[in-house]
Amino acid sequence: MQLTLRKLEIFEKIAATSSVTRAGEELLLTQSAVSMALSQIEQLSPTPLFERSGKKLLLNDSGRLLLKDARDILQAVRRLEQQLQGESGELVGELLVGGSTTIGNYLLPALLGSFARQFPKTRVELRVGNTLQVAEWLESGELDIAFVEGPCHSRRLVANHWRDDELVVVAGPHHSWAVEKHATLEMLAAAPWIIREQGSGTREIFEDAMEKAGVKYTIALEFGHTEAIKNGVAAGLGVSCLSRAAVHRELEHGELVEVESSLLLRRSLSLLKRRDTSYSALLSAFLEVAGAQ
Repeated sequence: MQLTLRKLEIFEKIAATSSVTRAGEELLLTQSAVSMALSQIEQLSPTPLFERSGKKLLLNDSGRLLLKDARDILQAVRRLEQQLQGESGELVGELLVGGSTTIGNYLLPALLGSFARQFPKTRVELRVGNTLQVAEWLESGELDIAFVEGPCHSRRLVANHWRDDELVVVAGPHHSWAVEKHATLEMLAAAPWIIREQGSGTREIFEDAMEKAGVKYTIALEFGHTEAIKNGVAAGLGVSCLSRAAVHRELEHGELVEVESSLLLRRSLSLLKRRDTSYSALLSAFLEVAGAQ
């Protein structure tokens, strides 16, 4: 039985989604076709590659070992395809791009749309997580490039400035702060804060600003998604500190109110790459559209 690139691609997608059904949906294959490919791959292995936990498929040690080699092979083939297609003058291929939460949800979608219109025979897959998760995905080879809003602490990755961003303190329209639209350090210390989870770049910038201002604060709620935080603040459950890019619509429509403070909340958004990354024609074209060249 032959191990093909398509089977490796299916195996990689099952590992990423922990599901035969979801892998099929993302690869546009039937569930039976994905299951058959997985069965054929496992027949070549002396041990199972996944542990079955309900409907989830979780990689075991054998599976993780195979996944690393499979990703290396698939990435090498993608780079070769991109190089060959770049030489022919027409860009065709697939990029795997990561974005930390604010960038991935509020900045990259428009860039992906612009890139798709310019290069209709290409495909860009966007994966969104917090800064720590995205850096780990890039380091492990699951992404070609990444954009993050938080500091990068990995020595295997290189961070270059992409663009500037500003965080703003926000409150609900019926909050007491919404009248004067200004908060002293004492008010910041007394407020119930709704903030992002550990590993979030937004949280790290906020914590650093509060520490530099000498403010000890109280966390009322912690959410892993910006939309949940915005809804909580609008409902009066607390105040928050988020990227202006993430809240500009709510500020325009009066659903949230910007509150001035003395906190230093400007930050640099970064382009992350592995130290050994060489730019293909496709990746170079994408970075040019993104204004990162």
